[in-house]
Amino acid sequence: MGKSIPQYLGQLDIRKSVVSLATGAGAIYLLYKAIKAGIKCKPPLCTNSPICIARLAVERERHGRDSGELRRLLNSLECKQDEYAKSMILHSITRCVYLLEAEASACTTDDIVLLGYMLDDKDNSVKTQALNTLKAFSGIRKFRLKIQEHSIKVLELISTIWDTELHIAGLRLLNNLPLPDYVHPQLRRVMPALMEILQSDYILAQVQAVRLLSYLAQKNDLLYDILNCQPTQPGSLLYEVLVFAERLSEGRNAPHYRAVKWHYNEQSLHESLFGEESRLADRLLALVIHPEEDVQIQACKVIVSLQYPQDLRSRPSSCQPSRSYFKNTE
Repeated sequence: MGKSIPQYLGQLDIRKSVVSLATGAGAIYLLYKAIKAGIKCKPPLCTNSPICIARLAVERERHGRDSGELRRLLNSLECKQDEYAKSMILHSITRCVYLLEAEASACTTDDIVLLGYMLDDKDNSVKTQALNTLKAFSGIRKFRLKIQEHSIKVLELISTIWDTELHIAGLRLLNNLPLPDYVHPQLRRVMPALMEILQSDYILAQVQAVRLLSYLAQKNDLLYDILNCQPTQPGSLLYEVLVFAERLSEGRNAPHYRAVKWHYNEQSLHESLFGEESRLADRLLALVIHPEEDVQIQACKVIVSLQYPQDLRSRPSSCQPSRSYFKNTE
């Protein structure tokens, strides 16, 4: 070759250096591209993640277009799914209804019918999630009448299944709907179940049961059934119980109710609250010094209604106007 060994070795070292430099530069360039791509890329959509649902809502507001997420979930509910999958899909639908208002409003009554079918599922968790989803849709006016059609079924579930989460979900749904008169016969049948829930150890279920009973106490044809039931209290529950007692007291002293001679069971709610042996007014005096002002005022209202029943409608009350948590939107 005409080259000495030292010259050849020297040339070989130069080539190795050039190759090393090229390899190093290439590696650095590839690393730069990877970092740049990593910064720009977005994580894949994970529709079961609350963050993902929130991102969809933000994107919809920003670009004014339908994400299709709610429709996709409703369509998947029509396919054959196991109980766990159905429960998770319903849970995701509920979140979508609250977050994707436009997409929820674009749904149809057929979707409500589909959700109603879920109330017949054999799994209680599916029933509970379906109740939560119907509650979410009940905030949209155009679906209320269709959801009302399931009121009797909801009352049946509440009265035949002892499941706290189901009770809470079902009662929250009923408390968010105006109940039509045709469900009153079923309401009479579930009074004992409502009283049992009221005496349970689960505060959220108790509060929801009291709200429903407080609302029903204003219905003339249900007042006797409530008062004749045979049958307890942190803040909001105690307040709701007092509102309930006030409405019962006012209802029983209304002219149309007093016009009938009613006969109550000795262990009925009426005898416990308003019977000759009851000392309700005396016991309520202790609540005048309750730490919560709402409870104090409501206790005064009940005491006044017990002591001066005939004067309630003709004399102005010295207490503030009554309010009920039932009227608040959750």
